[in-house]
Amino acid sequence: MKAKQIFLVTAVSVVSAILSVSAINYFKKEKQAISYTVGQPTRFASYSPSALVGNVDFTIAAEHATPAVVHIKSTAIQQKVSERGNPFQNPFQDFFGDDFFHFWGDRGWQQSQQQPKMAAGSGVIISPTGYIVTNNHVIKGADDIEVVLNDNISYKATLVGADPSTDIALLKIDADNLPFLNFTNSDSVRVGEWVLAVGNPFNLSSTVTAGIVSAKARNINILEDVSSVESFIQTDAAVNPGNSGGALVNIKGDLIGINTAIASPTGAYAGYSFAVPANIVKKVVADIKEFGVVQRGFLGVSIKNIDSELAKKENLQDLQGVYIESVNKGSAADDAGIKPGDVVKEINGVKINSAPKLQETVAQFRPGNKLEVKYVRDGSLKTTTLVLKNKNQNTELITKETLSSIDILGAEFAELTDKEKKDYGVKHGVKVVKIADGKLSKQTNMREGFIITYIDKTPIQKTDDIITAMKNKKGGVMIEGTYPNYPGTYYYAFGM
Repeated sequence: MKAKQIFLVTAVSVVSAILSVSAINYFKKEKQAISYTVGQPTRFASYSPSALVGNVDFTIAAEHATPAVVHIKSTAIQQKVSERGNPFQNPFQDFFGDDFFHFWGDRGWQQSQQQPKMAAGSGVIISPTGYIVTNNHVIKGADDIEVVLNDNISYKATLVGADPSTDIALLKIDADNLPFLNFTNSDSVRVGEWVLAVGNPFNLSSTVTAGIVSAKARNINILEDVSSVESFIQTDAAVNPGNSGGALVNIKGDLIGINTAIASPTGAYAGYSFAVPANIVKKVVADIKEFGVVQRGFLGVSIKNIDSELAKKENLQDLQGVYIESVNKGSAADDAGIKPGDVVKEINGVKINSAPKLQETVAQFRPGNKLEVKYVRDGSLKTTTLVLKNKNQNTELITKETLSSIDILGAEFAELTDKEKKDYGVKHGVKVVKIADGKLSKQTNMREGFIITYIDKTPIQKTDDIITAMKNKKGGVMIEGTYPNYPGTYYYAFGM
């Protein structure tokens, strides 16, 4: 009996073991079948394992960029304004702000005295011989500029030139064999790409933060210049006051932009920062070195981004491109046959899908340069070649004297067509298309659309006449003219 029991137990155990092994093998095969993949593992296009966050190495870029980023301290002797009531703070203070800080108020109640004013920011060494790029607003109005290198050696800097329209300035220090950063092609920068911001926030030297490119060709309407170009690289790398003028680099340590502004309700970092693209910076620097001023090429058009409403209204095929609202007579676009209602698709092979991108692309060229423009008219794709002109509607390069004589007004002008002269009832004149920062905005209440017919009794027939009238001008200036929709003669006076 015992033997039978032992035999039965053994038999049951053997059978159970066989069944268990069979079941395990069965389910194991089922699991393998579910996860089995034929061929190579699936990957996204252009995927690289090093792109994973855990494998990104920022140390090389940081070690390369940090020695080439400097601390800039500027001092200006400015008027301290005292006035009845509380002073008003300039809203631009929130954007890297110390040097945008002004007191506003009723001039009749102001008293002033000289006092030094300090501002601090960052800069990027771009050559071993001591050329340094920073923001114009970091050194604007400075009487003294000090540059402190990463190794704490200090130099006095000379301002080579500045361009308010892009907020870029070029400095020079007397030094050699300096570490420097190379410009990269900012057009090739991609949204989602890792970047590092290097600068001196809150006077903390050699600070590095990381983020990604969150957008390109961004316009935030911060620059006050009449010909401003805003096509910023937007990033979420932490940037604070003091970072302004510092470097935005890729993971190789190459310069892709100059950190310029932040979007913030408090003035401190709140999630997004903005950098001037390297392609614009490189061109501005080259112009300042060669000519002392930036050579800007203009299409001579008024442009607009395309949305669903505009596409429906104008019967456009799609939302791609930039819509031409108007074309100035005698402009580069006018000479090339571009008309209102056209949609620009490409410029020199670069796809144009926003007004800032169009401005950025054109800003990389000088008057006299030829551009191939592809545009759509009445559903058909057309191509034309245009020759860029300067703001005076000719192809000549601008001198410092010419630039200052017209830019001091802070306005953009357009010459009148014969039809406009007849409609406005004038024999000659130049239209004020845009008013920004300058004498007209600060010392008069002139509005856009005003027709200038005389300056100090000198007839104005074209933009060049304004340059001639304002050149080396001192004392008071009297401007005479009219408004298209308001009959009569109007006068505006200001001092030089």
